[in-house]
Amino acid sequence: MGESMRGSRLGTTSYEVDSGEYAPRELTTYICENDHRLTMPFSVEADEIPDSWPCACGSKGLRLGAGIQPVVEPKHVRTHWDMLLERRTIKDLEGILKERLEVVRAKAS
Repeated sequence: MGESMRGSRLGTTSYEVDSGEYAPRELTTYICENDHRLTMPFSVEADEIPDSWPCACGSKGLRLGAGIQPVVEPKHVRTHWDMLLERRTIKDLEGILKERLEVVRAKAS
């Protein structure tokens, strides 16, 4: 039985032969604010190559030749208070508050 298992071992061993041919690639260089250069290979057929890539130092590297992208300000999210102020003035709200406090105090007595 020992001879029938010769030449193979347990585990994940691939017996496929790799021809060593890869898809055509294009090298893209990124430079971070600390002047580190990163070169990443991307497929020539890639739909989109990112304009930024994280550097090992923690900063963000920008693609060489890509313009600096403007920072997009986040859209202001309307809160309940903002929507309330669209319908009522502060003076109206103070009046409503006084009325409601009188009702609550009357029930508590």
